[in-house]
Amino acid sequence: MRIVHTSDWHLGRTFHGVDLLADQRRALSHLAELVAAESADAVIVAGDVYDRSVPSADAVRAYDEGLAEIAAAGARIIVTSGNHDSPTRLGAGSAFAAAGGLHLRTSIEGIAEPIVLSDEHGEVAVYGIPYLEPDTARRHLGVEEVCGHTAVLDAAMTRIRADLASRQARSIVVAHAFVSGAAASGSERSISVGGVETVPAETFSGADYVALGHLHSPQRVTDTVRYSGSLLPYSFGERTHRKAVWVVDLDADGVGDIRKHELPVVRELSSLRGTLDELLTSEQFAGAEDHYVEVTLTDAVRPLDAMRRLRERFPCAVHVQWDRPHTGSGVDYRSRVRGRSDAEIINSFIEDVRDTPTKGERVLIERALRAVVGEPEADGELALFALDAFVAETA
Repeated sequence: MRIVHTSDWHLGRTFHGVDLLADQRRALSHLAELVAAESADAVIVAGDVYDRSVPSADAVRAYDEGLAEIAAAGARIIVTSGNHDSPTRLGAGSAFAAAGGLHLRTSIEGIAEPIVLSDEHGEVAVYGIPYLEPDTARRHLGVEEVCGHTAVLDAAMTRIRADLASRQARSIVVAHAFVSGAAASGSERSISVGGVETVPAETFSGADYVALGHLHSPQRVTDTVRYSGSLLPYSFGERTHRKAVWVVDLDADGVGDIRKHELPVVRELSSLRGTLDELLTSEQFAGAEDHYVEVTLTDAVRPLDAMRRLRERFPCAVHVQWDRPHTGSGVDYRSRVRGRSDAEIINSFIEDVRDTPTKGERVLIERALRAVVGEPEADGELALFALDAFVAETA
């Protein structure tokens, strides 16, 4: 039997305000093409189908279309809920959907009720553990005290092992959790409870293969405990990731072979650094013109309207920040302000965050400081001079 392990679709997610549904649809089409090419019997989605508990109509439509493509490619589909999903909404119509080959496991009550698949070697029992919020799940699982995820997952696995002991079957467990030894990428939402979110891989002992979701980088915890990662990169910290799924072959004794299949890149991510003029003209950045781009500007003076100008060359630029070249002495703040007047400190601050204050601005600063300390202005001359200076500088 051949299983494709995937997770963390996050349908409806935006990337720095950019709608990713078109990219996500393309990724799901690639997944359906893989299913057809590999003649896969089933596809596992280990949680976080959606990016929010109440998904948009467009996200639901993309989900429906993706499922239809995968089913048309010949695979049954097994879906569990993640911490981003609403178990009730995702699991709606589960009994009816199962008749069409879509198996939804979103409730605690269904943890020990496997989806049973068959091949020439016999049965394969697939157990789906939805994301378990410890404080809520412990009451249903009979856990008296809990300070993290390990206790509730232990209780869930106790139920699964009890059911598995009554069967002559190979087994797959699908779960959405943070397992010790794996590495987060930064775009996952924390599932910590009181600082305790990780569970040991041994929690899932007894299963032939454990298909994990939650972490966005494809990775191996043990030979048979793995994360598939997300379909797309969801942060610039993931720009070096090659997104993938695991293709798992089961033989008569359990897992026979596991292969990583890298997914096609829908749109690459690039982090660029330089002055605005360099970024707009240099050939060294030509390869990033159709990428999602974040830019760090190094101009001595913050450029005006930088994002609009950057998008003339990089239409998918999504984030820009300014990192003015450091001109300080490197001494600590206390040393830098010792012996300096308030006006000098303020002028220095403006220079650090923007550029050197103009003559008119310096006069206005002096006037503001006089007002704060209650010093009178002689016959209004300082106020008039400040106004004249400001008008002259900004005209």
